[in-house]
Amino acid sequence: MELGRDLQGPLVRRGEAGYEALRAAMVWNGLKPERFPDVIVQAASERDVRTAVRFARSAGLRVAVRSGGHNWVGSSVRDGGLLIDLSRLDACAVDTTSATASAQSAVRGRELAAALAGHGLAFPFGHCGSVAIGGYLLSGGLGWNPGVWGPACLSVAEIEAVTASGEVVRCDEDENADLFWAARGAGPGFFAIVTRFRLRLSRLPAAITTSAYAFPLPDVADVTSWAVEVAAALPPAVELSLTLGTAPQEPGTKAVVVTAVCFADSADETARSLAAFRACPLAGRALTRSDGRPATFGTLFDGSDALWPEHHRVAADTLWSTRDLGALLPPLADDVAAAPSGKSLVLANIAPAPPGGAADLAFSMLGRSYVVGYAIWQDPAHDQANTRWLRATMDRAAPQSAGHYIAEADLPAAASRSRRSFTPETWERLRAVRARWDPEGVFQPYLEA
Repeated sequence: MELGRDLQGPLVRRGEAGYEALRAAMVWNGLKPERFPDVIVQAASERDVRTAVRFARSAGLRVAVRSGGHNWVGSSVRDGGLLIDLSRLDACAVDTTSATASAQSAVRGRELAAALAGHGLAFPFGHCGSVAIGGYLLSGGLGWNPGVWGPACLSVAEIEAVTASGEVVRCDEDENADLFWAARGAGPGFFAIVTRFRLRLSRLPAAITTSAYAFPLPDVADVTSWAVEVAAALPPAVELSLTLGTAPQEPGTKAVVVTAVCFADSADETARSLAAFRACPLAGRALTRSDGRPATFGTLFDGSDALWPEHHRVAADTLWSTRDLGALLPPLADDVAAAPSGKSLVLANIAPAPPGGAADLAFSMLGRSYVVGYAIWQDPAHDQANTRWLRATMDRAAPQSAGHYIAEADLPAAASRSRRSFTPETWERLRAVRARWDPEGVFQPYLEA
């Protein structure tokens, strides 16, 4: 079997012209991993995916998969083996009658939002519009409006996947249910290639607004205490987050910013939903304040793009905790104040309980508090200083950690990191399902040190 002759899309082998540029393009992050696949295939069709998997199996090459778009670590870029790039598989069709969409894995959040908005529909898009839905949904999908919509994988009704044998299977809660279970949360260790998702859609909120207070960073203890208290009083349709970093429109000033994004059906509902947030007893200390600014998913994506700009070098790490943010964030303020890059930040939120109670998913929400540290810089000469800062910052919070989020657990300092992104029961179940669907180890396992 001559793989290149059997493909519609291009194939590049290590050492050939264009290989290094293509390898670098496989990772959105400006910080590229020093890992080198033997072969990169850019699939032009779902048939190409089947062909590539069958070839890899016959040739003894392990397979890694990239959906395309925004990511930090580039876990799909491995040493050796075959990397299948799905970034050309970006078709999407909306069925307004059933309020569903059929979307290939490389569709990005911003594109999906635009396609749905004209029909008055929405989805739990990722916070960054440049995220492709494939990797996002496989990792669970911590996206917008989580108190109402929950993790995005809850809105996946069905998948089509290419298995380790090169066959195409349809999976939902009744057919191939174990593989469907794993596809909703297993992340970059998933042992098949999802080429298409059928998504359950929601009604587009008619009134989306953002409100925020920026406080001096030394006020972090009081601000976080208030934020934890007010979060309990806010309705599920208000998404509350805290950011420790450089103050908006205040270069050189470090701040703690509390942001409330409200998803409502009217201005009156927005006013009622944000009443407790607007009554902040610390408002007099705020450096800046914004209240009820109208937004769309497009402008929400723009705001995320400003925090995580393209062509920057980024290192990220996560933790879930059963402790509240009042215990987690204040000890990190000194680290943020001393960050070698003014673009670095710590982001945190209080994770709402999944709507409708616990669901049978591989995705594991391991606490009520979620904290992510981001080192963001541009100069390669500053790589060591920034990654060292991130490790020290997150190590400070590690004793209060219950685990990680598999989509952003990108500092594989120990073999336990991927395992600690799931409950023990889920981890063992994933191993059993993998043994059934990929007994020969065709697909790459989780990326570890």
